[in-house]
Amino acid sequence: MTQDNKRKDRSILITGGAGFIGSNFVHHWCNTYKSDRLTVLDALTYAGNKANLASLENNKNLKFVQGDICDRTLVDNLLESEDIDTVAHFAAESHVDRSIIEPGAFIQTNVVGTFTLLEAFRQRWNNRSQPQSDRFLHVSTDEVYGSLEVDDPAFTETTPYTPNSPYSASKAGSDHLARAYFHTYGMPTMITNCSNNYGPYHFPEKLIPLMCINILLGKPLPVYGDGQNIRDWLYVEDHCRALDVVINKGQPGETYNVGGNNEVKNIDLVEQLCQLMDELAPNLPVSPSKELITFVKDRAGHDRRYAINASKIKNELGWTPQETVEGGLRRTVQWYLANSDWWKPLLSQEYKNYYAKVYS
Repeated sequence: MTQDNKRKDRSILITGGAGFIGSNFVHHWCNTYKSDRLTVLDALTYAGNKANLASLENNKNLKFVQGDICDRTLVDNLLESEDIDTVAHFAAESHVDRSIIEPGAFIQTNVVGTFTLLEAFRQRWNNRSQPQSDRFLHVSTDEVYGSLEVDDPAFTETTPYTPNSPYSASKAGSDHLARAYFHTYGMPTMITNCSNNYGPYHFPEKLIPLMCINILLGKPLPVYGDGQNIRDWLYVEDHCRALDVVINKGQPGETYNVGGNNEVKNIDLVEQLCQLMDELAPNLPVSPSKELITFVKDRAGHDRRYAINASKIKNELGWTPQETVEGGLRRTVQWYLANSDWWKPLLSQEYKNYYAKVYS
């Protein structure tokens, strides 16, 4: 989307803006709407990294605040002091494996945190005499819909919710709250449910960065179960463009599914990454790197397949993904190869302890 000279400047609160998708969204918005004001609120937990925004630190229209979305006083103050008219809500505990080990944090952040934001925005919105341009975008996941069999049709916006992990259940709860605030209070909430994202600034515990980094370190590439689980992969820049369109053109009260049209089996994805690393990374510790593939005990309650039908956002708002999985994976591998100074500090002892717990 290009800058519209007639468009009213926004003042946006971006929660979780130092995380993976959130920070990519901040970069996108700063590059696209240079006169908008952005306030990033992030607790800087293990997956939040201020280094994700380092190249923007001199941007006079960007303010960073470290804090918790469950802190109502802080949220109220930010909405008022920064004259916020738009919330893009990314902040969430998001890793299924961690939700299995410690579900409480997911309920607190994803459910209580979203409720706190909604209540604070509702008060702000009412005090502003409910201006038509205000928006509250709740960014969610396709995992709320549960699991598909290989021949099942893809998820649509009317697919019943059947979450199967503490993570997806907590996101389902937050989706329901966002929807309820539109239907009960008329608040201009919108929900997006996206498929698996990948790209720059992705924390190393997730599948694609984990494989890239383990190949560089000569460590085993853990693949759950038989490796036949299928995911729809969405390049993060495509996702940010979709969220841009939803904020500026979407209808309050609506849900929009965002998918990459790239269904790939986990084992096939890992093998593609191995081929790219063999091609692009010199002097690997183990070559060919696919010799590092190691099948491990399957994740508890592991969903078999996710697939997004993104026809609604295409037909109503004109968005389609631009990146193929082949091109996106190449760009992603090149980014991790060029940014070892970003990911090496993340391999902390806490990360290593977590890794050992999950894959032992």
